[in-house]
Amino acid sequence: MIHKLLQWLLGTVVFVVSATVVIAAAAAWIYRDQPAAEVEARWADERSRFVEIDGVRLHYRDEGEGPVVVLLHANYSSLFMWEPWVSALKDGYRVIRVDLPAHGLTGPEPSGNYTLERIQYLIESFINSRGLERFTLAGTSIGGTVAMRYTADHPDRVERLVLISPGSLEKRVRGRTQGADIPKAANVIAYVAPPAFTRFMLENDYGDPARVSDAVVDEWYSMWRREGNRLAMIELLRQYVSGGVEEKIRAVKVPVLLIWGERNKRVPLSLAYETQALLQNSPEVRLEVLPGIGHMLVQEAPLESAAVIRRYLDEHDKLDELKE
Repeated sequence: MIHKLLQWLLGTVVFVVSATVVIAAAAAWIYRDQPAAEVEARWADERSRFVEIDGVRLHYRDEGEGPVVVLLHANYSSLFMWEPWVSALKDGYRVIRVDLPAHGLTGPEPSGNYTLERIQYLIESFINSRGLERFTLAGTSIGGTVAMRYTADHPDRVERLVLISPGSLEKRVRGRTQGADIPKAANVIAYVAPPAFTRFMLENDYGDPARVSDAVVDEWYSMWRREGNRLAMIELLRQYVSGGVEEKIRAVKVPVLLIWGERNKRVPLSLAYETQALLQNSPEVRLEVLPGIGHMLVQEAPLESAAVIRRYLDEHDKLDELKE
């Protein structure tokens, strides 16, 4: 009797393991990376441009005429997230946006270096390659962190800084002096994560999960599946070090607009007020809070956030004209 029971248990274990392997293999095939050329064929258009900076092929778009506005997107996102802002600004401003390494159509960094210092260097070099001398710099999440660091280091280049809940203030990474200890087993996400996982992440970062649209999920997931992006994103998280963020914020010496979602769970509204206080060397700090909105503010409130940035830029441009 015991012998038969052991045989049954062994058979059950073998079946479960075999089924798990088959399911995992099927998921890895169904949700596998897509070749870069295929993703570009779908998402790149006549506005898309590419420039090689220190071995990295950066994807960017440059639209409109007038005072320059540079946009840096959030982690896990891409330059496509800025479409509502570009539509709201390009009739009066030159709007430049770029895919950060490990994201969008830029793809992985060949050297595997995803430190903030490396990303900032690439953005600095990109800005120089475009011949930009003075501009407004806006960023959200990791893009906000890079924008804030760049502004602190180059106050002569940035006219105004717009920050949307910078990622370096997030409690899980704030003050981190060495990379996150993410086990190699986590790499499995890069092979089996379905679109439902993307939706879950977005819903967690929206104030109202019901606002997550199929179009946004499709956009994000398509960019994730660009060959190498998912593994690169995980490696970026392993290398993310935010230590010294308070000193960088204090070093900002240009006017700043902070835009925050009231229901931001990832970078709570309390940190907006702390950031406002740390910006002690900025000549002007404004805070705009969008009621009911979460961390992914531009996606969740595209029209409202676009109206905020347009109003802010127009007002400052009028003041600059009066001074002249």
